[in-house]
Amino acid sequence: MHIPDGFIPLLQTIIYWIIALLFIALALRWARKELSEEKVPIVAVLAAAIFAIQAFNLPVGMGTSGHLVGGALAAIILGSPYAAVFILSIVLIIQGVIFGDGGITTMGANIVNMGVIGGFVGFYAFTGFKSAIKNPYVSAGIAAWFACVIPALAASVELWIAGTFPLVGGMIAMGTYHAAIGVIEAVITAVAVYLIWHARPELDWSTMSQAEAGRVTAA
Repeated sequence: MHIPDGFIPLLQTIIYWIIALLFIALALRWARKELSEEKVPIVAVLAAAIFAIQAFNLPVGMGTSGHLVGGALAAIILGSPYAAVFILSIVLIIQGVIFGDGGITTMGANIVNMGVIGGFVGFYAFTGFKSAIKNPYVSAGIAAWFACVIPALAASVELWIAGTFPLVGGMIAMGTYHAAIGVIEAVITAVAVYLIWHARPELDWSTMSQAEAGRVTAA
């Protein structure tokens, strides 16, 4: 899902960078307000874990690949979609600049897809499913599946707009691979949420009242 340089025209990459920078600014505001000393190690562990799970790549064809995302995990554990933007931006910058995984010009698009779309879909899917089925761990798994598939579909649409992918073929390829990969991400996310919330119950904001949760998830 890491879009390399040259797959999107420069003018379009500038638009994605502007969107990404807007959300990065909001994520930095979240970090200044919410990152206490107790949460910093969690952020570091999540960043390292997401970096590692994204190393699991499967070739999709047409010059791109599929992999786990991790946006839902970050958003759910830390109680805000901006946490996913914050962590995924760090991960993607390191991957792109140091390891050449994903382009520099297209990094804005990658942050939008995995950090912004992945984080917001994962967080709000989790809150919605939890309200419906009352099980936070199953909800986390379902949310993680959507947060893997929808960013992949968004990337395929962006590549179609860029003239790189055919729309139908790209969506089928990216959607099919990430629907399968998303099952793995769902299991990993559900298990990770269970283990972290049992080890650090103070992080389990999902049991708070609506008003309390709103304060936790504010940017």
